[in-house]
Formats: sequence, C-alpha cells, structure tokens
Amino acid sequence: MYGWVIYNGHLPGDTFINFAKWIRNAGLEKGITIDIVKNNSLFAELSKNKNQLIRTVLLKNPDFVIFNDKDIPLARQLEAMNIPVFNSSSVIEICDNKIDTYQRLVQHKLPIPKSFISPKIFPGVEEIDMESFLMLEQQLDYPFVIKEAYGSFGEQVYLIKNTEEFTKKLNEIKEKPFVIQEFISTSVGRDVRLNVVGKRVVASILRKANNDFRANVQAGGTTEQYTPTKQQCELAIEAVSAIGADFAGVDLLFGKNGDPIICEVNSNPHIQGTYRATGINVAEHIIDYIEEKLR
Repeated sequence: MYGWVIYNGHLPGDTFINFAKWIRNAGLEKGITIDIVKNNSLFAELSKNKNQLIRTVLLKNPDFVIFNDKDIPLARQLEAMNIPVFNSSSVIEICDNKIDTYQRLVQHKLPIPKSFISPKIFPGVEEIDMESFLMLEQQLDYPFVIKEAYGSFGEQVYLIKNTEEFTKKLNEIKEKPFVIQEFISTSVGRDVRLNVVGKRVVASILRKANNDFRANVQAGGTTEQYTPTKQQCELAIEAVSAIGADFAGVDLLFGKNGDPIICEVNSNPHIQGTYRATGINVAEHIIDYIEEKLR
C-alpha cells in the first residue's frame, strides 16, 4: 500500500510536521510507503468535465490518506476521488466545531457539561441584547466557562467569574460562535486524554495544571501515564463512535464521584506528548488500524 499524510504547510512550528514524520516512520516499519504532503501543494481543479487534483509535487494517487489538518474542502476532494481518508471530512468538520461536537454527543445521550449555544450575532452589530444573555445567570452559577466554537490547545476558552466579566467577554467575541458552559469544579486543572483507535483505548495520560483551570500542556500543564477506569474507556469509545471517527483523542473531566464527563473530542490528536508520558506510539496503532481496514 501507498499513502499520504497531509499537514498544513502554512502553520508555523514543528508540531504538525512531527506528527506526519511519526506516521511516515510507523508506516515504514510495516513496509508501507507514506509521503508527507503539504495541503498547499494540492489544488482541486473543478469544472464541468474535471474533478481532480493539480499538484506542485510529483506524486501518484495514494491508496489512503491520513489527514492531519482542518482543510475540509481538500479532504472532501480526496473523498470525491474515491480515496479513503482517515479521519473523514465529516469527522474533521464535527470536531473542528465544538458546538457540532456537543450536539452530536448529546444526540447519543453522552454526558457533557451543561451547555448553552449562543444565538448567532452578525458582524458589525454594535450592541448586543445583554438582558437575554443575563437570563443564563439563572441557569448557571459563577464561575462558568465560555468556549469559542473554533480553537485549539485550550485557547479561546475563558473562565467567567461575575457579571462584569460576562458582559466584557460577550462584547469581545460577540460575532463568533461560542457556547456558555457549566464549570466542572471537581476537575479544575486536570483531565484525562484517552487515545482511541478503532474500538480500543490504546494510550491514556493524566494532564494537570497548578496555575490554570485548563489542563492543556500549552496552558502550562504536565502529563503522566494514567490507567483509565472501565467507565472512562467505555465512554471514550462511545464518544469516538458517536462522532464517526476512526481515531481520536478524547478529553474527559472528573465529575462528581469521579464520573467522567466529555470535554472535547479531537480528530487530530497530538501524540508526541502521549509517547513521552507512556512510551506508547499511537502512530503505530493508527497504521495497524488502517492496514486492517483496507485489507
């Protein structure tokens, strides 16, 4: 078999290219050649009689693609060419938008923090109807959390402690989609990341932060190996199934009595930190899964 792993060529830093290298190396160990491809080296050509890719590099069509990016139109183009994409464009689209993610999870009756979706506000609106938003103070106790629908690494997530902060933040992000969400105080500064591939939890880490309510490493958190409970494993697998993903990183919060609550589902989970904490190379499991799926 021959595959591509696609990453975003315009993102700075080594995080995304490093994931691609791990995937490529895991493929080589299985005798599978995988080329690393930048999304900006591929252009979809669309016309009445054409539906194809124009490439700036000489590459043959792959048997599969591992899509480590959020370039959803490109993923759809590959699928239109009957190339299997892991994860699919629909999964990437759901996970890219936290609102879509939560709506899909509750359709499957899975536990998430109590959440309220903000009504759409168009750009250019100078004043928002604060009275309608302040009604939520009857539904949620302070502090609560505001999450922008689009964001990564724990960014675009805000802890709101009072009416003044609520009003200020709403006026800052009013034209962006966001959710207003219950704060899970029993999980402050800690969560569990479970890496699910297929129907199995293949690795798990505990993330902790001493000076931030978010446990993300990028927010100053640390990681350590963690042995998940049966309940946590079952919930993570259910979450991945609800999203329709082939593999994902599922972040679970600690609710009352330790009951797990889904925080997020990531279709493009970073695996280097998991390896450092556990010694488990999730890329190898991803390659094994794809090989089994295709053969």
